Amino acid sequence: MNVTLLGPVDVDSLSATAVPFYSESVPCGFPSPTAGYEDTRLDLNELCIPRPSSTYMVRCDGDSMNGIGIYAGDILVVDRSIKPKHGDTVVAAVDGAFTVKTLALKPRVRLLPQNRQYAPIEFNEGSDLQLFGVVTHLVRAMQR
Repeated sequence: MNVTLLGPVDVDSLSATAVPFYSESVPCGFPSPTAGYEDTRLDLNELCIPRPSSTYMVRCDGDSMNGIGIYAGDILVVDRSIKPKHGDTVVAAVDGAFTVKTLALKPRVRLLPQNRQYAPIEFNEGSDLQLFGVVTHLVRAMQR
């Protein structure tokens, strides 16, 4: 999976655009009656970008992460201030090439695709791995 860097979030350009938020969950199975009352207002900047100065977005391409619901064309919100841990989805550069993969730290450091058609990325003595942040949110336009 390749990534296209969209750049850092411009803190000055963030606008507080709060939209209605209904706290009652909507079932994805059989319909269920709900109260349907607006509970509060929700600002997507506050939800998805709690640390604007360390957050950037990338657009992905490829199918190596389809197994966890990341598809070509999706936009990922990435936070550089989060220390990556085992199992996190990360943006990494391997020998200078950017990719999105799941970070494995046990039993050794590897980057794992989430599509069985691809092999894990293993590292040897001469490999160069740089982690550029942890993926925290996903933005996807629904097809119409």
